[in-house]
Amino acid sequence: MNYILPKRLVPDSTLTILTSGLCTVPRLKRTVVGCLPVLYWLPRYSIWDYGMPDLIAGISVGIMHLPQGMAYALLASLPPVFGLYTSFYPALVYFFFGTSRHISIGTFAVLSIMVGSVTERLAPDNDFLIMINGTNSTEVDIASRDSYRVQVAAATSILAGMIQVVLGLVRFGFVGTYLSEPLVRAYTTAAAAHAVLAVVAQLFGVSITRFSGPLSLVYTLVEVCSKLPQTHLPTLVVSAVSIGFLIAAKQINSAISAKLPVPIPVELITIVSATVISFYIKLNGIYTIKVVGEIPSGLAAPRLPDTNLFREVIGDAFALAIVGYAISISLGKTFALKHGYKVDSNQELVALGLSNAVGGLFQCYAVCSSMSRSLIQETTGGKTQMAGIASAVIVLVTVLKLGPLFQELPKAVLAAIIFVNLKSMFKQYYDIITLWRSSKVDLMVWFVTWVSTLLLNLDLGLGASIIFAVLTVIFRTQLPRYSVLGHVPGTELYLDMETHREVPGITIFHSSATVYFANADLYLEALKEKSGLDISKMIIYKRRQEAKQRRREKRAERRAKRRAKREATSQGGGDPDSATLGTVSELQDGDTTTLGSSSEDTLSRDLDKVSLGSLGKWTWDIHSIILDLSTANFIDTVAIKTMKNIFHDFGEIDVTVYMAGCQVHVVEQLELGGFFSETITKGRLFVTVHDAVLHCLGHQGTSTPGLEYSLVRHTHITHDNTADQRKTRYEKNIN
Repeated sequence: MNYILPKRLVPDSTLTILTSGLCTVPRLKRTVVGCLPVLYWLPRYSIWDYGMPDLIAGISVGIMHLPQGMAYALLASLPPVFGLYTSFYPALVYFFFGTSRHISIGTFAVLSIMVGSVTERLAPDNDFLIMINGTNSTEVDIASRDSYRVQVAAATSILAGMIQVVLGLVRFGFVGTYLSEPLVRAYTTAAAAHAVLAVVAQLFGVSITRFSGPLSLVYTLVEVCSKLPQTHLPTLVVSAVSIGFLIAAKQINSAISAKLPVPIPVELITIVSATVISFYIKLNGIYTIKVVGEIPSGLAAPRLPDTNLFREVIGDAFALAIVGYAISISLGKTFALKHGYKVDSNQELVALGLSNAVGGLFQCYAVCSSMSRSLIQETTGGKTQMAGIASAVIVLVTVLKLGPLFQELPKAVLAAIIFVNLKSMFKQYYDIITLWRSSKVDLMVWFVTWVSTLLLNLDLGLGASIIFAVLTVIFRTQLPRYSVLGHVPGTELYLDMETHREVPGITIFHSSATVYFANADLYLEALKEKSGLDISKMIIYKRRQEAKQRRREKRAERRAKRRAKREATSQGGGDPDSATLGTVSELQDGDTTTLGSSSEDTLSRDLDKVSLGSLGKWTWDIHSIILDLSTANFIDTVAIKTMKNIFHDFGEIDVTVYMAGCQVHVVEQLELGGFFSETITKGRLFVTVHDAVLHCLGHQGTSTPGLEYSLVRHTHITHDNTADQRKTRYEKNIN
């Protein structure tokens, strides 16, 4: 394994060539094709191979678009026809800019309920009350209310699309990775609860007030319970019959799906049958069951909504942008992995953003991929986004010619379709059992996301969920698993010492996470604990011993000077009194020295009692420590200072510290941080832990040659040959 640490990532000549070629035709072509993926695959499209499968898949998905588009428009608190618009325009835009071949862009329950919370908040019924002529009672001006809600939904869609496009252009596609699968599944599960309460009024035929903000779900639930005595029985019967028929038909469909070329369009059959029955029995006229009402034929002209709405919906637009992208990219990558092609996350952001922005101009609301429709598109043989064009044509024909035929469709039937389709989301509660067995941390993320989304509403709940998920990552990196590695006999591997052989005199310390400012102190404390060396006490003890030694040396020096002076006086025949005085002085000094020595010896014994007993079981048995930094993908200034302290402190007690497994860019960061010096040289770095161990054994002149032989006998190398050569190459490359 060689480390290559170039001083420049690209040579000057190469940079010149690249710079001069920025505007070449091939490069321009690659850029255009990257922005418009349809230009890459459409010229290679084979009608004979892909035409019929895409047509069948497109018709199947288009048939699903009709009931789901009208039903999910109810969740968004919009007239059903705008659900059909939302199923048409965004699919056309995604055809040109998308990179996934199998996802179906259009209405989705979670995003519909998120849009509905915005429209209900900014355009509540109470703002559109009008006086009834000749009476003191009031009623809701439905036309004005719906018109304003459409503007709110369109403004939210345009702003969400602009956010997605900007994120895609700045290469921010990785943002979806911060929404883990447990988080997304818990979020959609909680959103399903919001959706159920949103349609329950249609199922029971009662009118309720939609609340927004924290605890809105609780308030809505209380409102629903208070209105249950006012249930409209004919509407409830229609809802019950529709739900029963849909569940039974879907079960039969699933049982015989393997024998059918395409699934039975259960939802389409339901709305057609309900419309016919409603028309002939006159459910609206006789039984006052609410129906869809007027569905205008034709397409609406593009119109820019009131831009003043942007500042009121920016938070909701950001939440829609992130959630919609997370759902779409997860589905897209799943199908891409299954069918062997690549989905560009940044281009997907741009494609989804343009679908929302352009769709908003045509009075559509925010879209993303639908799991049910995407599965149908894939299982019925869809190969490319030509299936999306076929489904859009089905929707277009319905909007232009068939829309007015559904005016007598009861809204309770659409609510029943939503209720039954949410069954798959409620099955996600089984995730609790799975996560309990596999990962308690992911279970905490799931539970916190679910609770916060239920109680704080969809936008605030998403923010709280992301913050908690990021905190779990921080805590897991701040509290990694530390271990001392032992040798696996006959190999160059070093694993947890609890199950493998210790290398005498050497502590190999391993951390499961990168060392950085949040866990640097914990890293040092864990190293002290695992090595059995209490550095602070040992350094204090060593410095006390050094101070005692210096005091002894000074006393010996003073005695030597006095002895030399006495000898000089006696040889010169000095005054006897002086000699006597000198002798007395020497005696007194000697007494003092003796007392001092006795005191120092007592202090030494006290230090031995206090310090040596608390230094750990390996106090002086360790001569080398190897820090395995193979898991470190970066190192910051705080961690560099910690490493310096480790080298310095262990060096104080004559324990040599080495590093092994550093990645090239980590070595670069060590250099930039001023880590290396005359005392800490690059000679302390090794490519592998095994090389460092061999160096330590050879440097210390180990007395266990059998162990050193066992380290190398099955690797076909010798310590003096291959290990030194790798060390030389490593030092050459990092210099």
